Amino acid sequence: MSEGADKESQTEEPTEKKIRDTVEKGNLPVSREAPILASLLAAIAVVVFQARNNAAQLASDLKVTFENPTQWSIGNGIDALQFLHAMALQSAKFVLPATGLFMVAGILASLLQNPPQINLERIRPKYSNMSLSSGWGRLFGRRGFTEFGKSLFKFSAVTIIVGWILSDELPLLLKTMFSDPLLLPETILGLAMRLLAAVSVATIVLVAADLLFSRILWRRDLRMSKQEIKDEMKQSEGDPMVKARQRQIARERTKRRMMAAVPRATVVIANPTHYAIALRYVREEGGAPVVVAKGVDVLALKIREIAETNDIPVIEDKLLARSMYDHVEIDQMIPPQFFKAVAELIYFLQSRSQARLEIGAA
Repeated sequence: MSEGADKESQTEEPTEKKIRDTVEKGNLPVSREAPILASLLAAIAVVVFQARNNAAQLASDLKVTFENPTQWSIGNGIDALQFLHAMALQSAKFVLPATGLFMVAGILASLLQNPPQINLERIRPKYSNMSLSSGWGRLFGRRGFTEFGKSLFKFSAVTIIVGWILSDELPLLLKTMFSDPLLLPETILGLAMRLLAAVSVATIVLVAADLLFSRILWRRDLRMSKQEIKDEMKQSEGDPMVKARQRQIARERTKRRMMAAVPRATVVIANPTHYAIALRYVREEGGAPVVVAKGVDVLALKIREIAETNDIPVIEDKLLARSMYDHVEIDQMIPPQFFKAVAELIYFLQSRSQARLEIGAA
């Protein structure tokens, strides 16, 4: 069956088990635009809280260094390394805080979308990742065109925003060319703030749409066919044929166990053909009579046959046999409501047995 046919058959919403298994495998809806927005917000924070003061401090440090070149005697490679080391330390005071803020923003952008989890399945090599046909499908499939559309939107939005802001600030930029050069960093900083803020607003709209679309697309990819739902139910609840076979085996084992226990019974209560209940009562064992076997139709006839073969009394009582069959369980004592009727039968049998012994002794 083709992939298109499979997609057409997947019309049912995913089950909770399908969603849970997918999440455990690390397949989660993720917006690739969220880290970009986080980077833009981090850039704004850097410009607002760090760039002005730290950039001025960096410029001052470098000014001292380069205005007094004689303080550095570079005669060999070691001297050059020391000079570069000093430059790196001065630059790190400016670069490292910004880099750390960008890293924290990127990590938060991922954590806020989905909880973190360790999943080695995501980094396991897969043939589909190296297949040309799969790669072609990813590039020119529905998802590929979606990514292309988002990239085109970002490019268009940034182009329009930058063009609009630069055209609006063009008189100020031209004026800066004839003003004090010391005012140029402040002008560039203000222009950068406007550009970053405008691009961030456009990116927020894109991220909100991408977050919604990625989750809709994720659930659509998880849709299942009716056959898949049936197969999942079989796996979770068990195959009906297997369960039926298990019940059949259990019934056969119970039947064999009952037939083996009938010779130990004290009395069998039955109606002529349909029901039979074998009871065991020995005063020395204590307790009420215990049901050792019960059955209907063919099984009831088999119980009677074994009982007659082993000289076990069979008492025909239609009402009692039918009533007891629905209320007694194998290897369990009879319920209290049958104590009186069964006690009378056992007393009758014991009295008859005692009379026979007395006649035999005489």
